[in-house]
Amino acid sequence: MASTAPAALPSTSHASADLDPGDLVIEESRARQERGLARRDLWASVVIGGAFLVIAALIAALLPAHRPGAPWLAALLVLAYAALSRVEFEVGSGLAIPTTLVFVPMLFLVQLRFVPLCVAAGLMLRDAPDLIRGRAKLERGLLRLVNSWHSIGPVLVLAVAGDHVPKLSLAPLYVGALGSQFLLDLASAAARERLALGVRAREILRFIVWAWLVDLALAPVGLAIAMVATSHRAGILLAFPLVGLIAFFARERTTRIDHALELSQAYRGTAFLLGDVVEADDAYTGAHSRDVVSLVLDVCDDLGLSARERHDAEFVALLHDVGKIKIPAEIINKSGKLTDEERAVINTHTIEGERLLSQVGGLLGQIGTIVRSCHERWDGAGYPDGLVGEATPRIARIVCACDAFSAMTTNRPYRGARTQAEALEELHRCAGTHFDPAVAAALERVL
Repeated sequence: MASTAPAALPSTSHASADLDPGDLVIEESRARQERGLARRDLWASVVIGGAFLVIAALIAALLPAHRPGAPWLAALLVLAYAALSRVEFEVGSGLAIPTTLVFVPMLFLVQLRFVPLCVAAGLMLRDAPDLIRGRAKLERGLLRLVNSWHSIGPVLVLAVAGDHVPKLSLAPLYVGALGSQFLLDLASAAARERLALGVRAREILRFIVWAWLVDLALAPVGLAIAMVATSHRAGILLAFPLVGLIAFFARERTTRIDHALELSQAYRGTAFLLGDVVEADDAYTGAHSRDVVSLVLDVCDDLGLSARERHDAEFVALLHDVGKIKIPAEIINKSGKLTDEERAVINTHTIEGERLLSQVGGLLGQIGTIVRSCHERWDGAGYPDGLVGEATPRIARIVCACDAFSAMTTNRPYRGARTQAEALEELHRCAGTHFDPAVAAALERVL
């Protein structure tokens, strides 16, 4: 097996200029692996892992022994499986591990009926060093049983077809065995995520498929090793140069992701620091920006924005008013109606925000262009550039509507807050003129 179930699906935002959506999910996965299993997750793992043990025991008891047993070889392959399962290549939202290079030979070198138990033993042993050092939680052993379900499919397919030595003429049979592996891998992962988190199988599939591609690439190599090792037991060693290469690239990618996540946290720290500066200068603007963030993320989810867009949207929502720190406090806090000259000064805050963020550079410099557009209108009557319709970035259109709704339902120096019903009525009335109609509809739904 090269693929594991996704440890977490994307839910919160952490972004950097170098992070792609897969890396963002990996960040979530790492965080979840460091925590103990929640109650629902624990029970889901007990049920699905326990079911695996029952099926594996029945297979061991009921399948006939077609080939002579070699306990020392089985033990060696279990240890190799445990060692290779620690070579983790983070791809997409899952972990690609090169155990296919041992799993396929195991199907032909170990008594077939014991293969599922050998796989489970290998996956359990992989955590032994971390348990000894106190870096892993004991209950996560249940997840190894869940992850062992993939071994059931190939064993049953080969058992029904008859116990054969590996050969190319049986390629269609092996394709069927690999398909059954993928099916049970998905079924066990989806069942656990559904019971534990309410996640649908379709959402699991779009993440786990990348790890399956690794299986597809390694399965023919594993079969070639099995063909050699059935005649010469030392042939199993042919897998290790390739494993070493994969381990090297895995470390390289992990290092890159580590650096990207560190940079992400630096960007977030800068964003929150700027937010604190805004709040210190104008308490209303600071609190208002945090309220807008929550609304914006809800609307992003409703509209199905990508992980990258959602993360950019959080920064834009947090910093859309950052330029106000350049506006005189007597104008910002004026209790009466603004003059035309004062309104013109206020309207420069988006340009000032873009300029400030461009000086920071990196991700914040990139979102500065979106911050500039957060007061454009759908009909082109906004500022500073008079953009019309979809010429305004979608994130800016989302922030515009959420910003306006938050402002309407909050006390301002020059007027009291409106009720939510009154604000929704105004939002609906201005859809198609001030606001993007699709964004306004999404905001109504999430409210």
